Formats: sequence, C-alpha cells, structure tokens
Amino acid sequence: MVEASPTFEAPRRRRGPSLRYIADSAFLIVIIYAIMAVVYIAVQPSALSAYSVESLFNNSLPLMLAAAGATFVILQGGFDLSVAGTISLVNVTIAVLPMEGAGGALALLGLSLLIGITVGAINGFIVAYLRIQAIAATLATMIICQGLALVILKAPGGFVSDFIVYELTGSLIDRLPIALVIALAIIAFWTLFSRLDAGRNLLAVGQDRKAAALSGINVARTEFLAFVWAGAFYALAAYMLAAQTSTGNPSAGEPFLLLTFAAVALGGTAFGGGRGGVTASIFGAATLMLMQKVLFSLGVSSFYTGVIQGMIMILAVLFSAAVHHAAKARGGS
Repeated sequence: MVEASPTFEAPRRRRGPSLRYIADSAFLIVIIYAIMAVVYIAVQPSALSAYSVESLFNNSLPLMLAAAGATFVILQGGFDLSVAGTISLVNVTIAVLPMEGAGGALALLGLSLLIGITVGAINGFIVAYLRIQAIAATLATMIICQGLALVILKAPGGFVSDFIVYELTGSLIDRLPIALVIALAIIAFWTLFSRLDAGRNLLAVGQDRKAAALSGINVARTEFLAFVWAGAFYALAAYMLAAQTSTGNPSAGEPFLLLTFAAVALGGTAFGGGRGGVTASIFGAATLMLMQKVLFSLGVSSFYTGVIQGMIMILAVLFSAAVHHAAKARGGS
C-alpha cells in the first residue's frame, strides 16, 4: 500500500483553520466595512474631517450596542424582540428626568441599566425557567415597554441634560471620538468574555443544548444571563441614542427592531446559535450606518436604501455560510 504523501496532507491542514477563521470571526465584515470606507472617502471629500468621523461613530453607536445585546441571545439559540420596547422605555425615562451634571448623568445611566436588566431578567425567567417560546415572551415585553413609554411621554419631546448631550457625543484628546472609544471597549469586553467559561457556555448551548447539559453546563442559567446581558446593552443603546438626539421619543426603538437583526446577520452570527460574536455584530452595525452615508453621497434615493442594504446583507450571509460549510468539509471545525 502506498501511503499518502506528507507534502499533500500538510496544505490541507493549513487551509482548514484559515477557512474556519474567516467563517467564525469578524474577518469578512471587517473587509466589507473597509471597502465601504474607501468608497465613502472617494465620493465624499469631507469624509475624513473630524466632524464627519465623529458624526459617523455617534450615529452608529446606538445600533452597535443594540446589536451587541441581541448577539448574546442569538448565540445561545434564542431570539429577542424586546430591543425596540426597551430602547423606547429607557429613552423616554431619560428625557423626562433631565438630571444635570456628571452626577445626574451617572444616576441616569444606573437607572437606564436597571430598567434594561429588569426587562432582560423578566425575558430570561419566562424563557429559561417557564419554558415559554422566546418570540412570544419577548414580543409581549416589547409591547408592554412600548405602552409604558407612551404613558411616560405621549409624544416626542422632553429634555436630555447638556452634560449627556455634549460630553458623550464629543471627542477626547487628539479628536478621538468618545463613541469610537466605547465601541472599542465593548470589543475588548467581548474578547475577554468569550474566553471565560460564561462565553464558552453561551456558544456551547447554541451549538447543542443537550450536549451542553450533559457536559455539566447549567443551560437555563446560561440562557437567563444571555437575556440579562441583552437588556443591559439595549439600555446603553437607548442612553447613547438620547445623547445623540437630545430628546425623548416613545417610538425611538422601532427602527432598531429590524436594523438590529440586520446588523447581527450582516456580521455573520448564525441565528441558530453557536457561531458568531459581538465584534462581528458591531462591525455589521457600523457597516449598515456607513452604507447609508455612502448611498446618500452617491445620490441614491432613500427609497432604494433598504433594498440595497438587504441585497448586500444576503450576499454577505450567503458567502459566510458557504465559507463555513467549506471549512467543515475540509476539517476546519
């Protein structure tokens, strides 16, 4: 019998992991974002100005945070529609409680997180421990939160303190946008979290719940905490949205319902769970917002923006899925 040549086997071992890296990391969406950035710089002369860069990241950050939150739930195989209601409820709460100064901003941040975590905990308890379908449970909490938002503020208005509006949407030393610093901090957080038991458990539950339970993972607790993390990030998204708009709106969260999941999908996170990450979702959100600016700069009518975004998202998802299947076929996963 003639044995396989080592020189033939070695390349196969090198190709598998590289395909897995492309499929399971933010590699693809980073490339898409870079291409969009090059096009934007080419068609918009002022794209690299301090104001334009700051504005781009300020506009992108709320969606980045919302997509990050949704990713926690999706990674463990769940789904969370409460993003829209949570953002609306937190947004109007901030607008009707205009506490001034750094202390007021910190108090409102704490209150916002309390609201978001409470909604997330309710979702998590209903889904993880009462075993109610995630779509039904989170749809109910979304409607409740939207209703509470309308009770608190019946129409757009209110007032967001100057400290939140000006200090959180500006730049640090050397014109470094605060929004970019926050996005990088979230990426750093996820990088650490994904290497801890909590992060690995999240992915394990998404890949195979029964196998995860048999290996000793507390599936219910992992699922519960995923919703809690999601609620916290939705609250942060609402907080930064209030800083950006300087007013409250009981319908503020509605645009996020579809865009959040579009950002997660564009980032390549599998909606069945077990594959993807927060970093990719953040880049997915950033890409969607940058895409809007590119299309506007090219003179494309806003009527076609959604169509083009959807087409690019489908192509990106299909490409990511194809690479993932190729990696599995070559033994890369």
